[in-house]
Amino acid sequence: MSFSFTHILEQALQRKIFSSQESTEIFNAILSGHLSHSQIAAFLAALRIRGETIEELEGAVRAMRHRMLALPINDPKTIDVCGTGGDGHSTLNVSTAVSFVLAALGISVAKHGNRAQSSKSGGVDVLSALNIPPQTDFVVLQNMLHQHKIAFLSAFVHHPALKDISIVRKELGIRTIFNLLGPLSNPANVKYQMIGVYHPKWLEPFVNVLRNLGSQRVWVVHGSVNSMEGEQGVDEVTLAGPSKIMALENNKIIPVSLSLQDIEKAGITPAPLSEIRGGSPQYNANAMLELFNGQKGPYRDTVLINTAIAMHIVQDHSLINSRGEIDPVILSQLISHAARVIDNGKAITILKSIQRNS
Repeated sequence: MSFSFTHILEQALQRKIFSSQESTEIFNAILSGHLSHSQIAAFLAALRIRGETIEELEGAVRAMRHRMLALPINDPKTIDVCGTGGDGHSTLNVSTAVSFVLAALGISVAKHGNRAQSSKSGGVDVLSALNIPPQTDFVVLQNMLHQHKIAFLSAFVHHPALKDISIVRKELGIRTIFNLLGPLSNPANVKYQMIGVYHPKWLEPFVNVLRNLGSQRVWVVHGSVNSMEGEQGVDEVTLAGPSKIMALENNKIIPVSLSLQDIEKAGITPAPLSEIRGGSPQYNANAMLELFNGQKGPYRDTVLINTAIAMHIVQDHSLINSRGEIDPVILSQLISHAARVIDNGKAITILKSIQRNS
């Protein structure tokens, strides 16, 4: 493709669909640092207005992965649990809390995260409030994975090309394709993932992109939320409504649903999203500490059910029955396992160990 970014912008404004190869070239240019903020913003906005395609997403991910500073890992079953963000609800940090619980269960977690782009507290923000600053030493990160089963991989450390992009994203203040790229570009190249998406339209594209890029087992999830304004959604399994899931297992893509009735059968009480509304990084950090110190309620239950699903992704507990439904009995068992490591103090011990070694 003969490259002129002005020409690319013209094509994007005319709603051209770019191939995977074209998308890789475009995003290599965007990540090169040679384009102006206004050029990048214009292209991202044009894509957002028209709607990004699977091919464009896959090409952009290839560009991201090519330029990232990768972290070698020893455990092939290391998992990442993260969300796209951009759902506009600013809830308490769920995936970060889930990561600590998984590590307490002995499951290796390479948690990819970033500062808040369109919410109040991103993963990096809440960790900093917990006195766990971004780690730039890859040897330290590998030691954390080996000793404590968890490492937090900050996007701006492993994706230095995102420095200028972050400024553009902040200035735009809207969802862009970069909300989607982070979860698909884990620096540890994990093959096991639980990814939350802010809109159900991304369930199938995400799972297809990850299968095309060699992932082994992935659940892409979206929680529906019924409200006075209509149906909204969150980038995690929620207690506020049914959750839609696209699962990659044994090289097959399986649509799965989780109803509020299934959640109740598993011993969890449904709750409105307002019950886990977050705030500043320090507010969210305090809520996480209260959770790990025994605080019961919807935040704990949301973390437990998401942890249970992540356990299945890594260990295959046959959570999906022959009808493509989640088995509430098995879900309840996994929730109990997750609750045990909170109640016996293992999760808070992991958090304190990471604090000491940060």
